[in-house]
Amino acid sequence: MDTGQAIYIFSQLILGAGAAFLAILLWPRIRETAWLLVIFGVIVSYTETVYSILQKFGIAGKEYIIFGSLPLISFILPTVRTIFFIAAFTIMVYKQSRHN
Repeated sequence: MDTGQAIYIFSQLILGAGAAFLAILLWPRIRETAWLLVIFGVIVSYTETVYSILQKFGIAGKEYIIFGSLPLISFILPTVRTIFFIAAFTIMVYKQSRHN
């Protein structure tokens, strides 16, 4: 692994951990569904980052469930993250349109 890759991996881990940590701190204080979905999306995003780094190092286990040519977990994590963000933004748009 060269220096550029190491810097990229460490920056993704540190920044992702910071975002996930703040999201978890905010979680008990938030009662709005849209914000909870954004928090869940951030946590899933960090999970995806950690999993992809474990795959790069060969630490992630063998995938026995395959979806097409992808391991199922590699398909599910980005999909679930995007679904959380879409749901959150849909709720926000709906709430904004009701106020106008």
